[in-house]
Amino acid sequence: MANYLRTSAIALCAGLGCATAALAEGDVVVYHWFEYIPQELIDKFTEETGIRVVMDTYDSNEAMLASLRAGGMGTYDVAVPGDYMVQIMRDNDMLDAIAEGELSNHGNILPEWLDVRYDPGRQHSIPYQWGSTSFSVNRDVYDGPINTTEIIFNPPAELSGRINMLASQGEVMALAAIHLGIPMCSPERDDVQALNDLLMGSRQHWVSFNSDTAREVLVSGDAAAGMIYDGFSARARIEEGANLEYAFATQGYIAWMDNVVLLNDAPNRDNAIRFMDFLLEPENVGILTNWTQYSAGIAGVDAFLDPALAAQPERNPPEDAGPAIFIEVCDQATQEIHDRIWTALRR
Repeated sequence: MANYLRTSAIALCAGLGCATAALAEGDVVVYHWFEYIPQELIDKFTEETGIRVVMDTYDSNEAMLASLRAGGMGTYDVAVPGDYMVQIMRDNDMLDAIAEGELSNHGNILPEWLDVRYDPGRQHSIPYQWGSTSFSVNRDVYDGPINTTEIIFNPPAELSGRINMLASQGEVMALAAIHLGIPMCSPERDDVQALNDLLMGSRQHWVSFNSDTAREVLVSGDAAAGMIYDGFSARARIEEGANLEYAFATQGYIAWMDNVVLLNDAPNRDNAIRFMDFLLEPENVGILTNWTQYSAGIAGVDAFLDPALAAQPERNPPEDAGPAIFIEVCDQATQEIHDRIWTALRR
């Protein structure tokens, strides 16, 4: 379940001289991934608009969905789900429609991120950041080849028992399907059995399931390898000096696009639209991208980016890397089977 961290509006405005204006303008209540937006950007939004940002956080798409279904709808204005979760939320009538012309910066969305399969025409969402999910290895512990998913599911002795997995059902099960070379949502009995057997058999090699500390456990040495997002791996290497290498497996790896969605029953809908429009301005997205170390889906951002980003190894897969594969949305029957496997895996 998500680790909720409600940030008070007063704290966000401290020292900014924005309290009076913020009280006049009200709040925007954001449901967001952990450690995924810089305080600088929150402060900038409040300074420019007078709107206070109140934020809760979660550590997986599934935790966010469960919380919203359990009574969170009507509490939050916007959330930041991954691509496949946008489709699930849309199909469950959890998203409000953005009317044409409501977002003055809508035209800044890059064409390749505009007519996406999970939200055609961007009726409910805007791009936030995109990147990949794979795994990183501590090169002080293991110096052998790592561009294979065998590292996670059938690791060498140096890494066995020292692997952290994300606490994210969608990503763990997607990587397992990639390893097996089966469709992510295959309902075939043999495929489901193979998926179950792989995960249960590999559990002995894993020391933990953590998403919000996926970077920290690798930096501290509590884990010697682990699933991780490309930007998290880059920040651990650059900012904290960890001797990590990000793997691009020949079998493939996970691609994702996170998105800001407008929730149904948003208590501060107008402020939510202003927040989304703010996140479509190139300068603001540049601040975000330089901090997260991921990639943007907005035109005009390049002029605001640190040139070193383009050369990062986490952004440049080798020629023999497998395909970048987006997570699929399964039919209900298959999803229920996956839920049971995941529950058993986490016991």
